Amino acid sequence: MPEPPGALAELSACEAVAAMAGGALSAERYAAALLERCAARHSLNAFITLEPERVLAAARACDARRRGGQPPGALHGLPIAVKDSINTADYPTTSGTAALRQFRPQADAPVIAALRAAGAIVLGKTNLHELSFGWTSNNRVFGPVRNPYDPDCIAGGSSGGSAAAVAARLTPLALAEDTEGSIRVPAALCGIAGFRPTTGRYPNAGVAPISPRFDQVGPLARCVADLQLFDAVLSGEAALAPCAPLAGVRLAVVRDYWFESLHPEVERVAGAALERLAAAGVELLEARLPGLARLLELTTGVIQGRDFRPAFADYLARHRAGLALDTVLAAASADVRRVIDDFTAPGGAWFASDEDYRAACATHLPQLHATFREFFARSGAAAIVFPATCVAAPPVGQARSVDCGGVTLPFRTAIARNIGPGSTAGLPGLVLPAGLTAGGLPVALEFDAAAGSDRALLRLGGALEAALGPLPPP
Repeated sequence: MPEPPGALAELSACEAVAAMAGGALSAERYAAALLERCAARHSLNAFITLEPERVLAAARACDARRRGGQPPGALHGLPIAVKDSINTADYPTTSGTAALRQFRPQADAPVIAALRAAGAIVLGKTNLHELSFGWTSNNRVFGPVRNPYDPDCIAGGSSGGSAAAVAARLTPLALAEDTEGSIRVPAALCGIAGFRPTTGRYPNAGVAPISPRFDQVGPLARCVADLQLFDAVLSGEAALAPCAPLAGVRLAVVRDYWFESLHPEVERVAGAALERLAAAGVELLEARLPGLARLLELTTGVIQGRDFRPAFADYLARHRAGLALDTVLAAASADVRRVIDDFTAPGGAWFASDEDYRAACATHLPQLHATFREFFARSGAAAIVFPATCVAAPPVGQARSVDCGGVTLPFRTAIARNIGPGSTAGLPGLVLPAGLTAGGLPVALEFDAAAGSDRALLRLGGALEAALGPLPPP
């Protein structure tokens, strides 16, 4: 196996598991190498909770089981970083907020139980945007997560710690959660691969919620093969065969929504990436989706704002946190509390009426689903392709507006406009790095496919990744 231990941190999850399952690498040695890397990159602030001795003990237990003849699982000995909004019985689950510092769920979330059953180890609980209500991970309680490509810039959110950990080679695979971009934004800004599956593909129980209609756990990794490995474990489906060449694959380009108001550097990198895909045989189909922005305006914020309080109160009660929702929110940081009140409290600036909420759930959201079904059926496109964000990672602390090459955009528009349609419509979305800006920050493309076509998208992702080419490490 590679030496020195730092080289072990470059292994993909697939490579590491194969080496450990075959006996060429002990789980303890691999865990120690990753923990050494975690200590060296501590300044990124990727973790809220990291207990090296617990991790090493779990790794030794994996080695003992293998020596005893127990067949290794699909994730044998693999340390996985876990977003600290996902319940773990042996670690606190803080959701990044002060009131839940000591909250220890009585049981693992089903997704954690499935990963452990496959042989995985929880490496630690990662930092996030407080209560998952934002896209920066500038956490006022536990400190900001910093981007491995430039520590003065954000890692994205809300799953910023998980993305930073993967990009910085602290782990090859991390577990995150995405309600409105919380997997895909940090994947894009940190230069890694991220996958938000069709809503409901993986179990979401035991995860601090925003809206059960949109919440979805999913993986972050440095390569598509590791995303495929994660999907095989969680879905129980067979491993995917290698993708055929890209010749004839149709990808839709909708310029009048996803390509508007891009920073010039994002536009340049994304354009060059599309040219590489076309050179590999992809047919880029110019298309339109009229009415998309209006449907999103009528659904996304309306539903999330009305779902959050009852869903989070139920989560606290169901998992016996011993705290009421009002107590948790009263102790939250002022900036997050202000946003939550504006969206979720009666009288808030963006609080939706009962009538608007009913219409969003019963009329407008089904219309959005139908719009995408009809689009994919009509166009024959395997996916819609677009830049995941309008800008590369902004500086830490810049959360109100963003400069897009001389045009000032609201932060929400610059970071979250492009990822919003996929999560609201429940589509599978794959983010892949496309290149670096002149300043050395990652730019990513997102590929959104029809609901339920997760395996086809992941299989296609391997060929797309090869055509786009690798990103230099941070």
